[in-house]
Amino acid sequence: MSLLPSVGDGNCYYILTEGCAYGSKYFQAGNMCFCSERSYLRNFADMPPTCFLRVIMLDDSSTVTVNVEILQPVRKEMATFLLGISGHNERLNCFLERLNLEAALQAVPGQRVMVEVDRQRFPAVIRYIGSIQKSTSAALSPFFFGVELQGEGENRGRSDGSYHGTEYFKCKPNCGIFLPFSRIQFGPTLDNDHGKQKPKVDAEEVVPVKVGDAVSFYVDDVHRKGVAMAVYREGAQWFVKVCPEEEGTTDIFREIPMDSVVKEDFHSQSLFPPFESDMGVEHSKQMKQQISESGEECEGVNPSLEVNSMVQITLDKGNQVSGIIRWLGYLPHTKHKMAGVELDEDKGVTAGEWLGKYYFHCAPKRGIFVKLQSCQPDVRFQCSRNHDLSLVDYREQEDVPHTPLSFPPLRNEEAVHVLRGRMKGIQGHCNSCYMDAALFSLFSCTSVLDSMLFTPFQLCDRNVQNILRDEIVNPLRKNGFVMARSVMHLREQLTEKGQCSSFTNAEKDPEEFLNLIMHQVLGIEPLLRLQSGAQKEQDCYCYQIFMDKQEDLVVPDVQQLVEHSFLSSDLKLVEIPSCFIIQMPRFGKEYKMFSKIIPSLELDITDLLLDSPRECCVCSDIATLECSQCFKDKTFSPTGLKQFCSTCSKQVHSHYRRNTHKPTRLRVPEEFRQRSSRGSQQVPREKMELFAVLCIETSHYVSFVKYGPENEHWMFFDSMADRHGGESGFNIPTVTLCPEVAKYLDLPLAMLALEQPRDMDGVAKRLFCDAYMYMYQSKKMALYK
Repeated sequence: MSLLPSVGDGNCYYILTEGCAYGSKYFQAGNMCFCSERSYLRNFADMPPTCFLRVIMLDDSSTVTVNVEILQPVRKEMATFLLGISGHNERLNCFLERLNLEAALQAVPGQRVMVEVDRQRFPAVIRYIGSIQKSTSAALSPFFFGVELQGEGENRGRSDGSYHGTEYFKCKPNCGIFLPFSRIQFGPTLDNDHGKQKPKVDAEEVVPVKVGDAVSFYVDDVHRKGVAMAVYREGAQWFVKVCPEEEGTTDIFREIPMDSVVKEDFHSQSLFPPFESDMGVEHSKQMKQQISESGEECEGVNPSLEVNSMVQITLDKGNQVSGIIRWLGYLPHTKHKMAGVELDEDKGVTAGEWLGKYYFHCAPKRGIFVKLQSCQPDVRFQCSRNHDLSLVDYREQEDVPHTPLSFPPLRNEEAVHVLRGRMKGIQGHCNSCYMDAALFSLFSCTSVLDSMLFTPFQLCDRNVQNILRDEIVNPLRKNGFVMARSVMHLREQLTEKGQCSSFTNAEKDPEEFLNLIMHQVLGIEPLLRLQSGAQKEQDCYCYQIFMDKQEDLVVPDVQQLVEHSFLSSDLKLVEIPSCFIIQMPRFGKEYKMFSKIIPSLELDITDLLLDSPRECCVCSDIATLECSQCFKDKTFSPTGLKQFCSTCSKQVHSHYRRNTHKPTRLRVPEEFRQRSSRGSQQVPREKMELFAVLCIETSHYVSFVKYGPENEHWMFFDSMADRHGGESGFNIPTVTLCPEVAKYLDLPLAMLALEQPRDMDGVAKRLFCDAYMYMYQSKKMALYK
């Protein structure tokens, strides 16, 4: 592990990833500490470097000695924001999930955000970022965000921008409040002082041509005309992307140096005919109002098209593109009703901007403005939607932030606020439930596999990665909803990459989808590394439990099933996985080996690790022998592999029922072997936490996702929970809370075994009786993978 010092004030800052005791004090995981750069260099100058580091705790300034294995380096600028969070567990979770912390580092005054006040969310504007402590004796002061509440949040604040007599910003009374970053949801900067994501022009530099201007230029000594679709700078030179009039509206563009382009008077002919030059602004508005009131639109306009309609556009060269209407209206100098369309692919010319104004927002080169009559409904997703069930324009039409690179996973109350309800989650279409349930489970409330969205792996298909991130995960985390066409776009790409023609319409299994996208398409490193005996290591992404029917396992939990499977196959984990995806024992989709399986909220993998220190199951000292035959002995506890220290092994196997057992010797790490000779010591446990469960019933997949720390914090997702319309209709995905699950998790095993599935409350029956795949995560290991 690298403990490289942070650069700045000569100190190195750390966060504890595990709790530790020092003297009479106990420091929880999430505590923060520091040491001077000089102390760091002195401690690690020796070879081999020391395993301990003397640090000063930031909370109480006490000096302690800490094992470096539980220290995680933190940059100074991150440390200031983390200190603003008083709860240690919340602080550690924010550090491990990282995305909101990174967003806080990029935040600027004037940026619009959503904040949590009194367990409610309100819009606000950042007015101040920094310390609000007058004392400077501390080594590091926590940073807070001073925000001005707006809209419904007005009068919900605590101040007018002052704190303890010091004014940090000005606002109306009871509209200001100071919050840690964990109470703020950051979008990208909005259309204020900092928010224009376009090339900055120096105040002295005048650019003669703007987007939308009519221009003329020469090609092979022939005079041509067109419209400037983009203006950009490369180095010191400016270029104009021009759409020539004779080559259509979007199909072919020419990139021409600025000094070779002449701006034309808009009286001349252009792609979009202007209003008459003597027509005033009021006359123009009146004309548009008359057109709107009379309903006399251009011939060929489909009356069903509206914002958020999925459309197809045929370009002049016969090429067809698909997209979603994000804006409808009239642009300057146009007399036809226009549509701002976000395309599926990078075949556009804008990010939603026209003549310096944003009418909608999308990724660069995904936006295009066309006449509404050029748009036709996308035949793949035609449906008769009424007003009540029509898809909401989740990006809105006004004041929408630019699409960011990422959104953090949803947790706790935020997850409930964003995800719960009808038309929430991922919309199912044409046998997509296996993919919908898997994607919702992996990305809605955890970031353990977010590397799939960003990391440029060796074999990574960037187009698929962009679709997964920008069209599925980001909309899910931002708006709580993903349209069916976005998943269909991904399925089309997987059909092409996987050389399988059935991914767009046939029933599949989640593991087939996960293996394809992780291994063949994105090429990410295998999630699991396994070894059986002395055989060569095996890599895989999902682990299938194989086992014979066990008469003594009537209602097993996941811990027992994994241990039985590993023991029967003589398997060990070569390393701690960041994500452990486990398929339950089944024979086809209909036959289940067990009528119920109890979810293990924590999966203890300590005894499943290869060459890892193990604990004697009798005296808790370092184990040196393992006995697979004792594992099946009912004398011992029903969970946990059976390993012993040499003394206990002799006693256990002196019994006449066990004297024929043949224990195998364990490989004990050298440092533990030396320490063991000095007396009993505790072996650290490696545990993974459950974050999602996929279930199947009659070939239909659904998922349960754990969105918070309590046993009641479960939500149930079904991508096809309801349907609107017949064959030409669409599915209605639904996310519901299911706190009833906790009632059964707390039951004694004997009582749970007697519970009749038909009598179980809510959807709990599906979690206990229909489990297909369990997903566990190690937040600690996710830092390194």
